[in-house]
Amino acid sequence: MTEIRNGAGAGRPISRRAFIAAAGAAGAGFVLYAVLPGGERVAVAEIPGGTLLPDTVPKFQTPLLIPPVMPRAGTIVAQGGKNVDYYEISMRQFAQQILPAGLPATTVWGYGAVASAKKRGLLLHNAPSLTIESRWNRPVRIKWINDLVDEHGIHLQHLLPVDPTLHWANPPGGVDGRDSRPTFDSTPDAYDGPVPIVTHLHGAAGVGDESDGYPEAWYLPVADDIPAGFATEGTWYEFFAGKASAEHAVDWGPGYAVFHYPNDQRESTLWYHDHTLGMTRLNVYAGPAGFFLVRGGPEGSDAVLDSRSGATAVLPGPAPKENDKFPPNKTYYEIPIAVQDRSFNADGSLFYPDTRVFFDGIVGDYIPLGEFSPIWNPEFFGNMIMANGNTWPFQVVEQRRYRLRFLNGCQSRFLILDFSAIPGAEVWQIGNEGGYLAAPVNLTADHDGRLLMGLSERADLIVDFTGVPVGSYVLGNVGPDEPFGGGVPGVDFEPSDAASTGQVMEFRVVPAVAPDPTTPPQYLVLPARTPLPAETFTRPLALIEKSAIGFDADGQPVEGPTEAVLGIVDDGVPVPLDWDDEVTDNPQVGDTEVWEFVNTTGDAHPMHIHEAAFEVVGREGLVLDDEGEVAVPVLPDGSVRPPEPWETGVKDSVISYPGEVTRVRLTFARPGQFVWHCHIVEHEDNEMMRPYRIGSEQPGQPGPST
Repeated sequence: MTEIRNGAGAGRPISRRAFIAAAGAAGAGFVLYAVLPGGERVAVAEIPGGTLLPDTVPKFQTPLLIPPVMPRAGTIVAQGGKNVDYYEISMRQFAQQILPAGLPATTVWGYGAVASAKKRGLLLHNAPSLTIESRWNRPVRIKWINDLVDEHGIHLQHLLPVDPTLHWANPPGGVDGRDSRPTFDSTPDAYDGPVPIVTHLHGAAGVGDESDGYPEAWYLPVADDIPAGFATEGTWYEFFAGKASAEHAVDWGPGYAVFHYPNDQRESTLWYHDHTLGMTRLNVYAGPAGFFLVRGGPEGSDAVLDSRSGATAVLPGPAPKENDKFPPNKTYYEIPIAVQDRSFNADGSLFYPDTRVFFDGIVGDYIPLGEFSPIWNPEFFGNMIMANGNTWPFQVVEQRRYRLRFLNGCQSRFLILDFSAIPGAEVWQIGNEGGYLAAPVNLTADHDGRLLMGLSERADLIVDFTGVPVGSYVLGNVGPDEPFGGGVPGVDFEPSDAASTGQVMEFRVVPAVAPDPTTPPQYLVLPARTPLPAETFTRPLALIEKSAIGFDADGQPVEGPTEAVLGIVDDGVPVPLDWDDEVTDNPQVGDTEVWEFVNTTGDAHPMHIHEAAFEVVGREGLVLDDEGEVAVPVLPDGSVRPPEPWETGVKDSVISYPGEVTRVRLTFARPGQFVWHCHIVEHEDNEMMRPYRIGSEQPGQPGPST
């Protein structure tokens, strides 16, 4: 049996976090089990959800949506004479059939083009949104529009409960109180005002900070009823607007911003989503996200060779192209697939908890008397799985090779995609977030047909259905229905519920209609990559969880997390820092550093660094104390292991396991203010995000994070 992780924590006792979750089991859901030392299997909790039960939703009724290509608004000539692909894209609210036909539609948000240079351009808002196809070294410029208003110009309230006690965008705070953690005289209700947005292109390297989607650069929609005194823009919006005007000759205005992406990175699978301070978990859960593909360049598909001949290899295709008909009249052999978890109510609406009781049963003391935010939940696990915006869809595939680009777009859920129930399938990984791997990885032969994916990670796979008998087969998921800490499914943790979250989608295999011209993956020679230079500085960084004692409905004390935070390691001591503490991470332009993620918590965290793609150096265990906690001062224990085979090449997200230090190497090429954070979005929204600055402070940049 393949071990998903070989380091510290495999076979560890059930975590305190899992027992906390058991205290708050409520609502509709299924039973979660855990494996104790010695192999005893015990019921721990129910994974609750909305009023729509997973076992009442038919599976494999809806064909997989293959996202069409986003139409361009036109081509412009930028300063210096370079052609730039230009888009105008808004975020809107609409109804979409996410559940199978016969069940109610779901109100969601999604991005879509509002202008097209071609009459056939598809002006369609959807969740997930249309794919932006781009070319290496050809910049993309996008006018991102906040259109969350109704037909009368009245602002829309959030679809989900917004906790105003977090450190968040806080428009009601006005100019002086925006982007803060407000104080209250009593526990407040959920925020019901206009919704701020700011879009982040996840994985974009070399982008200016004005175009990165900085969490404090948000903006409200243009609405007729914005309450008096509200801030309509985030703290950094005006500064970045001036920078965008000076560097790209573009104007920002009420309800929109214009971002510029140079696209000079490797051919890779990026994705775009909202990144508003303290609201990312809610805005993304509502629907707005989409793929952004960079193609071409010296390390692109044209540089992939066939070892048998030395000629350019043939990869599965085609993928959707701009101006393809929709629904399509052609067959696609390259398909992006975003996997997400959601819960629903019987009326089709999205379910997301509106109280901390959902997570661990804590009813008090809430802010301001206690330390617990009344609505925020430390993690959320939906009890249904979506692929490309539909619950448990199906895809017809021929007995031939396909290129499938997977994204883990879940809230807190680590996925372990399991192809082992598809007899005769051969699965190879050829790329991850930053482009092609050093060499193809045979997941079928070497990893039991399984692939671990942390939150926000992408996997570029070739799946060969040639030897699969005609029939229908389910792509499984054996990741846990609880926070992930590493180990082996069925040994160190119970896999997802086999009847619901353990199923992703169905493949319906049919005979091939023509010979397969593509190169078998074992003969692919992937483009060589120039390694990063040796580091001149090592930066130890801390992952920390804060907790407190609250009380359940019976007045009994319950320990629970209050925040997940980041920080530094000072002389071996982890020092927690909040979002608005002074910037402590300040590499200079041209520096190469190793960042060490020192994980002192009980869970794995998918760590994402904006702006700079990185190499995974490896991992090392940490010395533990007699209670199994990370000892202080923090010391490595010498048990070093290299990156996993699917972590070669370059990445933008990496799994940091409990009780370990995870090391990545990165070079900083462009000055500016960026962020690094955990991509469990519930963590990111409550302090597990920090700013970092490349180079010197910029004249006039906002504080206090300077």
